[in-house]
Amino acid sequence: MTLGSLLKPEAVKTLGSVTSKKRLMRDLCDIASSCYGLDPEEALSALQDRESIGPTGVGGGVALPHARIPGLETVSGVFVKLDRPVAFEAVDRQPVDLVFALFAPEDSGVQHLKALALVSRALRGNKVQAKLRANDDPMILHAILIGSEESQAA
Repeated sequence: MTLGSLLKPEAVKTLGSVTSKKRLMRDLCDIASSCYGLDPEEALSALQDRESIGPTGVGGGVALPHARIPGLETVSGVFVKLDRPVAFEAVDRQPVDLVFALFAPEDSGVQHLKALALVSRALRGNKVQAKLRANDDPMILHAILIGSEESQAA
């Protein structure tokens, strides 16, 4: 599993009009719908159910919302960079501006966990975060994310 296999270039966006966690979740699901054919309402419900267990804001302005979706065949990702950070109930109580959402098959088991670990490693570094925050072009953001994985392997 690689970030390239999880994240289509068209599933990377910069969003300027997000003002709340609720709106962010809706936008993530709309992108997942257009890129992967997910039902946006089903995806939103699954993300909200997961968030009710505990927020997925991991700190440092990064959130990794994730959910299992019945009928989905492969783990799929959506990455958004927000122009303005939004409150996300993160562990460090800071707003988030870098969000990588994962949607996994209901029975994905260890694949879901491996995907979460992969994304977490990619976004953990301050250098990668700084590069992402310094760019607005979705193609460049996608390249930074894919490149972060390759630099870790070296």
